[in-house]
Amino acid sequence: MSTFNLPLFLGLLVLSSCRSAAPDNAPEPQRRVLHVGFLIVDGVYNTELTAPWDIFQHSVFHTDPGLRVFSVAPDLDAVKTFEGLRILPDYSYSGAPPIDILVVPSAEHSMDTDLQDPDMIAWVREVGLRAQFVVSLCDGAFVLAKAGLLDGRTATTFPSDIAAFRTMFPGLDVRADVSFVHDGPALTSVGGAPSFEVALYLCELLYGSATARGIGRGLVIDWKLDDVEHVVVEHAR
Repeated sequence: MSTFNLPLFLGLLVLSSCRSAAPDNAPEPQRRVLHVGFLIVDGVYNTELTAPWDIFQHSVFHTDPGLRVFSVAPDLDAVKTFEGLRILPDYSYSGAPPIDILVVPSAEHSMDTDLQDPDMIAWVREVGLRAQFVVSLCDGAFVLAKAGLLDGRTATTFPSDIAAFRTMFPGLDVRADVSFVHDGPALTSVGGAPSFEVALYLCELLYGSATARGIGRGLVIDWKLDDVEHVVVEHAR
């Protein structure tokens, strides 16, 4: 006669319940805080800075550990955005902590004089090569490309600057008519309002779709990745 093992039954029941309650497409849990450094320079555009900042900063209310967000500038002097906001940077190039996710928002001169700033380009290259991800918004892609972080990759930028991007960096596979492109460690966005989308995508990649949707709801964004035109290039880093 068989014997009913109550402790074993309860253990299997709990295990089954835990498996069925797991969030959809959740990746392996992050075991440490990831540091997100935003490059800010004079002329940075508000939306390309604040949209992804809001998404990443709100991660701490939806997952543990979340993302630690901070700004980095050439020095600690106030940075004036294109729209006139004055921002005090958290760190200078020389004082910034290690960065896991480097974010380069577009600025007024991302297509011209900023690309001739050897200190900025060298810092972006050095930090970007060590980072887990590099993210550009709008014409920030020109800065990533100038630093060599998009070499041989697929990318996008602000719609009206696609032609200039292709001309300046002919080795890139530049895509139009998409919100963002993810190729290896590089995520490039068209900027503007879709700046929220690339940031939510990265949160989904790191923490799962349930977390990304929760962050979106907090900002009244009905986040569904399938509704967003994007390109993901599948190959090793």
